[in-house]
Amino acid sequence: MKALLNKLLITAVVFTFSFTAAFAQVVKWDSTYRPGKYVEQVAKFKADLKSKKDIIFLGNSITAGTDWAKLLDLPQAKNRGISGDITFGVLERLQDVIDGKPAKVFILIGINDISRNIPDSVILRNYKTMIARIRKGSKKTKIYFNTLLPVNAAFEKFKNHYGKDEHILWLNDEIRKFTAKNLTVIDLYPSFTDKDKHLKAELTKDGLHLIPAGYQVWADFLKKSGYLTEK
Repeated sequence: MKALLNKLLITAVVFTFSFTAAFAQVVKWDSTYRPGKYVEQVAKFKADLKSKKDIIFLGNSITAGTDWAKLLDLPQAKNRGISGDITFGVLERLQDVIDGKPAKVFILIGINDISRNIPDSVILRNYKTMIARIRKGSKKTKIYFNTLLPVNAAFEKFKNHYGKDEHILWLNDEIRKFTAKNLTVIDLYPSFTDKDKHLKAELTKDGLHLIPAGYQVWADFLKKSGYLTEK
């Protein structure tokens, strides 16, 4: 009997250790990750001439994937997207944006954080830090914070980004609660979502990134909203 109890105890300890180790592995995340071209892109952005009339589009590859000035017929629109970037990367390069005292900043960031298992609470904290820093350092800049776009796992290309829809939904719900002076929430999510709550297949090439038709939906949304022209 004693031998059986000892065996059961050892089994329980091993199971607990295995479960704890597995859980620790799942939640492991790294705030220091920066994409390969991060330093090069940041240097390029810093060298770019700045104007208080600038309209900055700040984010990752989804932002980087189009020419905003051409798409919106808005010469003062500046692309500050870096492929693969996360919220910590945006915070690291945010001061350059603030120093330019732009008229407007449109922010879309966070899907890569989700793919890298950065906790939702940390991503949300980083969002709020971005807003606070812009409001403090460039008081006249209008901030437009976008909800995250959906993804589409049917394309089977970016598997780390798939199966995590609950994180997108939770963060979007939190973003929709944002209220502050000179801050507007732009709820892009519904415009890109199909009946199954996935990114519309006709707007993407890989289930994550947009094709020109997707950017046109985004552009039409912005033009109709009046966000681009409001003072």
